[in-house]
Amino acid sequence: MGDATLPIVVVGAGAAGFMAAIWAADGPSPVILFEGTEDGGRKILISGGGRCNVLPSAFGPEEFHTDSSPNSLRKILTSWPGAEQRAFFERELCIPLNLEPETGKLFPASNRAREVRDRLQVEAEERGVEIRFGTRVRDLHPQSDGGGWTVQAMSGGPIHARSVVLATGGLSVPKTGSDGWGLALARRLGHEVIDPYPALTPLTVDPNPFSDLAGVSCEVTITVPQVSKPYSTSGGFLFTHRGYSGPTVLNVSHYAVRAKDRGSSQPLHVAWGSRPGDVWNQELRCGAGTPRAIARRHLPNRLADALIAIAALPGDTRTSQLTKEDRGRCARTFGRFDLPWSGSEGYKKAEVTGGGIALEEVAPRTLESRRHPGLFLCGEILDAFGPIGGYNFAWAWATGRLAGLGAAAH
Repeated sequence: MGDATLPIVVVGAGAAGFMAAIWAADGPSPVILFEGTEDGGRKILISGGGRCNVLPSAFGPEEFHTDSSPNSLRKILTSWPGAEQRAFFERELCIPLNLEPETGKLFPASNRAREVRDRLQVEAEERGVEIRFGTRVRDLHPQSDGGGWTVQAMSGGPIHARSVVLATGGLSVPKTGSDGWGLALARRLGHEVIDPYPALTPLTVDPNPFSDLAGVSCEVTITVPQVSKPYSTSGGFLFTHRGYSGPTVLNVSHYAVRAKDRGSSQPLHVAWGSRPGDVWNQELRCGAGTPRAIARRHLPNRLADALIAIAALPGDTRTSQLTKEDRGRCARTFGRFDLPWSGSEGYKKAEVTGGGIALEEVAPRTLESRRHPGLFLCGEILDAFGPIGGYNFAWAWATGRLAGLGAAAH
């Protein structure tokens, strides 16, 4: 264990950084939390439409994506199970959480994201953490004698720290203060960094054949074929002026983004109304009326009409008059539609950053760097992310706690 009179420095007051500071403060050393913005926790404030989906009602490692060790991801994520995380928020932070049954998300009963951010700050301060808002860290490096770290902020003299927790986030939503500084530092310190990319971001298409449908939403299932582990997700889909958004699009966007980075194409197959082609085919074969009428029973009228036009079916054709070829073409259009896309909205609207420091670079029980003793890494800076719905907060809370405890015990 290092000199307990020296402080533990946490860099970044986001979800993971606040949590790291809170748990590090249970040790014998003073804790200093540096944050470049004037308030911190800005992604918390904008999450969930300003409500903050604190956690999913249930989650497991299989729902997260990483290019690193799946075993490391599992050990890290299961270090703080969801029930224990929820208990911390409700008992320690005094934030009752309510389940939104239709989405499986847990929100604060107040529906105020600011309550979550503020309670994290208060808890840190009550445990003795010194928070320095509006103070960017310019550099940090290990002491040549192995006796801790030197931390240099933009103002003031250098700080000799016992250990450092890096919780600087990635590149997503740069207006919140994310600029990739921590990833660049990790590379400079010799860590393997999986090239970052925007994840959980809206997709674009140019030219947009569905510009007239902007604002139309519906339930869909999107399937990603031609990947090592075929993936599908069901939920909301939204047409935008530039392309598509909604939970299903965000959850598959990283497949498209990475394919484009490789200069290849990635098909995305949409089952409109979350009804597969065989279900549409059966209703077209046995149902009464016209294909348009059947489509309008399950989809918004404007979308139904657009898909009928794509399927090249006359609007007044009766289902009894459809040929087998007509019915098959219509069923494919409605149940296995090849969604055109050309790009994404990038980091500007990405919920998280994919890639990051490889999980093999940290000890999974403490998140201490395997290359630099006394350096702990947590949150979005690591190579893992989950789907929409509080999963990435679960990752931030779990990794922040591990890093804070590790730093305190170092």
